[in-house]
Amino acid sequence: MNVSKRDLPYSQLWNISFGFFGVQIAYSLQSANISRIFATLGADPHNLSYFWILPPLMGMIVQPVVGVLSDRTWTKLGRRIPYLLVGSIISVIVMCLLPNSGSFNLSVSSAMVFGLIALMLLDTSINMAMQPFKMMVGDMVNEKQKGLAYSIQSFLSNAGSLVGYLFPIIFTFIGISNVAAAGVVPDSVIYSFYGGAAILILCVLYTVFTVKEMPPKEYAEFHGIEDISVTKKSANIFQLLAKAPSVFWSVGLVQFFSWAAFMYMWTYTNGGIAETIWNTSDVKSAAYQEAGNWVGVVFAVQAVGSVIWAMVIPRFKSYKTAYAISLILGGIGFVATMFVHDRYVLFIPYLLIGCAWAAILALPFTILTNALKGDNMGAYLGLFNGTICLPQIVAALLGGVLFRYIAMGSSIAMLGIAGALLFLAAASVFVIKENKTQR
Repeated sequence: MNVSKRDLPYSQLWNISFGFFGVQIAYSLQSANISRIFATLGADPHNLSYFWILPPLMGMIVQPVVGVLSDRTWTKLGRRIPYLLVGSIISVIVMCLLPNSGSFNLSVSSAMVFGLIALMLLDTSINMAMQPFKMMVGDMVNEKQKGLAYSIQSFLSNAGSLVGYLFPIIFTFIGISNVAAAGVVPDSVIYSFYGGAAILILCVLYTVFTVKEMPPKEYAEFHGIEDISVTKKSANIFQLLAKAPSVFWSVGLVQFFSWAAFMYMWTYTNGGIAETIWNTSDVKSAAYQEAGNWVGVVFAVQAVGSVIWAMVIPRFKSYKTAYAISLILGGIGFVATMFVHDRYVLFIPYLLIGCAWAAILALPFTILTNALKGDNMGAYLGLFNGTICLPQIVAALLGGVLFRYIAMGSSIAMLGIAGALLFLAAASVFVIKENKTQR
């Protein structure tokens, strides 16, 4: 049997991505709590979007580097695993520092600088740990199973998100304080980061000990390429971009609108919920912190919606149809948040938003990796991360202007703008020229 045609057992597809569960807990803790942490430290709500520039900026720098370097790395541990292991260890350390930014008796400005440095290191390490999981699917899974493999990764990602989003409210429920002195992050958030760090390292170690990456000769045969001496190759990023398949750019256009929308969700949901459900914009109030906990709940609902919708997506005959419908549902969900004033009714819009998130996690990588050869898989996936990071940077830079002059200072109106962006993303899906042999 030709190694390039062999199927992996289901358990191995699971093992390849299991560490992603822990990484996603860390990522969801960051995305759900960064605005809350910096607002608590004393940041101006009008400028919250600027604190979100660092994460995608670091991802845009780190992930292509990890991709290129890991394409040229062969060790006893493998080519991708060393990077995800190092990234995870650094993430664990920084996760224990970031939520304590206000607990070191620093001035407001010093605490803010400390928090920004910790955020930069956390996102650098999370990106370093996250991308190798996507690369290993591209490396080790054939075209027939790739959709299933990325669906498993999407499931684990959303399951990790569910845990990360619920941590603060669970800790509050068992009696850990959800309020603290001015400028100090509540213990419910701090302990959530500690718990996430522990789960992250355990999950990554599980993948490290259960997955064996292919040696160079087997890898070359699997991908049908000539003898691969990766360590002798020099990957020129600009040449790779020039030779990138058309789907790299067309899917990238959809990604631009999609990730800008979710950037605004992460940035403004806390303030939006506080406005519409708790009727407050005072970041020092107990009501604002309660709204912060409810952000975790609605994001968890979004993750549940993603898990359910991820099981529906494979039933579509076309990736493009699934992609477009998912994004439209998400856009409707964002717009609907503007008209909801009951915390439980808010579950409906976030279930719809979860449909878009499920598609964003799985479909772009499935479409792209089926169009790539194996010799520069990591480099292309690292570069493709630019279609995730760049829109977040642009959205963060424009967020303050949109907040002041379009949303008129309303956080919930920013979620309406996010909905409009998802509608544009859905329209852009039809630019993609999908290879019919991929399905």
